[in-house]
Amino acid sequence: MQKRIKAAKRWLLGVWLIGGAVYVQAQECPPWPREQLALETQALVEHVAVWDRAYHDQGESLIDDELYDQALARLANWQACLGDDTPHRPLTRVTRSGGTLNHPFAQTGLNKADDAGVRRFTSRRENLWIQPKVDGVAVTLRYQEGELIEAVSRGDGERGQDWTARAHQLSAVPNALPMPLSAVFQGELYWVLNDHVQSQNPASGARGAVAGAMAQQSPSPDTLNRVGLFVWDWPDGPTDMAVRLAELTALGFDTADYTHSLNEQRDAAYWRDAWFNGALPFATDGVVLKQAERPGVQRWSSSPPEWAIAWKYPAQQALAQVRGVEFRVGRTGRVTPLLWLYPVTLEGKRISRVSLNSLERWQAWDIRPGDQVAVTLAGLTIPQVTDVVWQTRERAALSAPSPERYHLLSCFTLTPGCEAQLLARLSFLSDQLGMQGVGEGTWQALIDAGVVTELLGWMEATPTQLQQAHGIGAVRAAALEAQFRAARAASYAAWLSALGMSPGGSAQLGNWQTLEGYSRADWQAIPGVGPVRADALAAFFSHPEVQRMALTLQQSDIAGF
Repeated sequence: MQKRIKAAKRWLLGVWLIGGAVYVQAQECPPWPREQLALETQALVEHVAVWDRAYHDQGESLIDDELYDQALARLANWQACLGDDTPHRPLTRVTRSGGTLNHPFAQTGLNKADDAGVRRFTSRRENLWIQPKVDGVAVTLRYQEGELIEAVSRGDGERGQDWTARAHQLSAVPNALPMPLSAVFQGELYWVLNDHVQSQNPASGARGAVAGAMAQQSPSPDTLNRVGLFVWDWPDGPTDMAVRLAELTALGFDTADYTHSLNEQRDAAYWRDAWFNGALPFATDGVVLKQAERPGVQRWSSSPPEWAIAWKYPAQQALAQVRGVEFRVGRTGRVTPLLWLYPVTLEGKRISRVSLNSLERWQAWDIRPGDQVAVTLAGLTIPQVTDVVWQTRERAALSAPSPERYHLLSCFTLTPGCEAQLLARLSFLSDQLGMQGVGEGTWQALIDAGVVTELLGWMEATPTQLQQAHGIGAVRAAALEAQFRAARAASYAAWLSALGMSPGGSAQLGNWQTLEGYSRADWQAIPGVGPVRADALAAFFSHPEVQRMALTLQQSDIAGF
């Protein structure tokens, strides 16, 4: 990692683009009163301070690095909305390993580029080289007459922690060079991994592991031996890249193994894909493109330079702000919380809502509008929330439906609070009965118009009544009536399913009158039907609403009833 903590930018029209894959759209100022924005901004400042202290003092990563970067971008945006363009400065606190030291030459940051930014960068420059962006902790090593005399953590790029004593304990860091050279090297201390494929194991925890090794008071020899070194620059070395790499190789560093010139056959996209999907001894989070020639080191600063950029891998997760929370009641009465988000994009997929799958999860996380959540794609297709990154200070009042109110036998009729479950029942019914072009939108329109107020309310609806619904004219009403008539001919098994018969029942066991006469013991005697299913089946066939619907179907000469 060439920069653990980026200086946040004031940029209201966008943010750092992470690998061209995630764009945090909530970069307009939040729709909060200024007082609330100031309160939430201060809360985020405090969260960042906690994350920083844990990372720098204990070597513990409390937040995933991708989410940390996005949180800093959000902080910069909110501060800009308040008229404050002060960048975030990382901690350089004293730890057990020593005090702080100035860097001999500044460790520069890196601007992040998306696909278009990489094309612009490469089209305007020559003699470009590429390296993997090793995901560890950055370090400056200073040698005098071939002897290691200083090791400094990145810190804020100008000053960092004194890691000299710990560096002398690391087998990957030479205490002496093979020649009496005075030089400064900048590189990455990383956690050694065996045949690590970043695309298959993005959450390796490697950065936190090496940070912990540097912060521990007495790490074990095994821990120290797991720390590797990748030298990614020699600020006061030869100006010619090929010569620089050759001399680094002679000094025992493997820089040349992972530093390649770009050409038409093997461009930046080639190496980015190769390192993302290939086996490496370290974790990476992207690639670094750099010019062979750069300004003299005395002109370097901790700010991102013009001669190098980072192109991150596709984001594995995005930081999303919750706009609202909706509680949906499904066909079976299951209450599912749905989060509405300020849209984010992952793997080219725009995500504006995500299900929490269970009311219990919402209750455990207590998610409210304004909270910030981590969103990933399960199987690259289904968005899911993996964590609540932080919660808003002002907690909006929410009232979740009582799970006892809804169940397998509730809401066959439109009564207060039953709109969602009845709609879900109707949508399922039209699928089971093979109605073509009759989906949730159609049923919603019919419910809103008062045309359908119960599960079988459509059976006697006339074209004139159907036309009372919004968007349904004479032609559409005639088509709906035809679908409703055709549904009457559906099989007995399809009708049992459409009514919501519990699992374990079967049309092969007999007609409605036969099944209605089954006791709990009769159901449980059927193979595959245990006590729970037997109770559910007995309750279904004896329920007054279900029996009333069965009578309607019998009077309509529906097969099996």
